[in-house]
Amino acid sequence: MKTIIAGIIGGAGYTGGELLRILLHHPNVNISFINSESQSGKLASETHKDLFGETELRFTNEKKFDNVDVIFLCSGHGQSAKFLNENTVPSHVKIVDLSTDFRDESEGFVYGLPELQKEKIKKADKISNPGCFATSIQLAILPLAHAGLLKSDVHVSAITGSTGAGQLPSATSHFSWRNSNVSVYKAFTHQHLKEIGQSLKSLQPDFDAAINFIPYRGNFTRGIMANVYTHFDGTLEEAKSMYRPFYGDAPFVHISDATIDLKMVVNTNKCVLELQKHGNQLLITSIIDNLTKGASGQAVQNMNLIFGLEENIGLHLKPAGF
Repeated sequence: MKTIIAGIIGGAGYTGGELLRILLHHPNVNISFINSESQSGKLASETHKDLFGETELRFTNEKKFDNVDVIFLCSGHGQSAKFLNENTVPSHVKIVDLSTDFRDESEGFVYGLPELQKEKIKKADKISNPGCFATSIQLAILPLAHAGLLKSDVHVSAITGSTGAGQLPSATSHFSWRNSNVSVYKAFTHQHLKEIGQSLKSLQPDFDAAINFIPYRGNFTRGIMANVYTHFDGTLEEAKSMYRPFYGDAPFVHISDATIDLKMVVNTNKCVLELQKHGNQLLITSIIDNLTKGASGQAVQNMNLIFGLEENIGLHLKPAGF
């Protein structure tokens, strides 16, 4: 396999920095450029200080598309569509977009949830990376939809770390406000509901129940825990016997028989699920790192699939357990 030459657009933010950290240690990737209008000329390690001693790459305002095999779009939502309207990307260059702009699979993009669309991703030229909450919630309930068992409302309570709000400071990401604090936002209206519904209907076309989603801002930096429950007539063992084969070829999704906690997945591309049965309700707890499996790690997973690599190459990351 030849070396994959990659370029990063919008490399100064959290997802750009996380992507750079992963790609620098990917055995099949060389990074051609990191584009940033605001940081042009600066060492990447001046902005992403964890990369000090790891790379001498500098940000640039140039976009050398002819020299790359793939570009990652890491700018804010709405910026990817604008970027592609203003720039001509050669047809041989694969695109992995980390924004919300093409998650409806418009403009030839394929929705890049590998556990749902692996074969389609392998043949794609343009990938729309799923949202972080959407990844965690979908992985919790895809097996039920695949079996046609989502017959009643789905209830979700999920909390995310402050990095989910992006690198630019705001009133709700400021340390003094966020620390020792928890709050609800976008209750029942979160933008990721659209892509979740789209995926569920692709597996269970008659799904028309509500997804009642309450997102929380957590007082920690990274990670997502989603608690999802819905009506299920079977036993706990029957549920597990459905989930395990569904994720049998998914290297990053694991079903735990023991109680799980967020530190098991922080800094990794894993999703760990724990199933419990309470009366006629099946409770699925899903944990991921919002910056890796919820963003940059999944983007690299998609890149691996596009270029015919094992999907876990470059993603053997140890969790930050302490």
